[in-house]
Amino acid sequence: MQKRSNIDSTEMTRRAADLVSAASNRYKITVQVAKRAKQCRYEDFDNMDENLMKPVLRAIVEMSDELTQPEIIVDR
Repeated sequence: MQKRSNIDSTEMTRRAADLVSAASNRYKITVQVAKRAKQCRYEDFDNMDENLMKPVLRAIVEMSDELTQPEIIVDR
């Protein structure tokens, strides 16, 4: 049985709200999160044991970090 990482739901809600508020279009940011999550999901197949966070949550965390720390932005 897999252990789940401890994810603070209020922190995730705040990060998601930050992403939506920073976007000019809610639909486009939702599609971007979905694409990033799909990419994370395929990356997770290669590294089964490394990341226990669900792909959508991981995408939200990565994208909100890119908002707050623009120096870590990578081309995707």
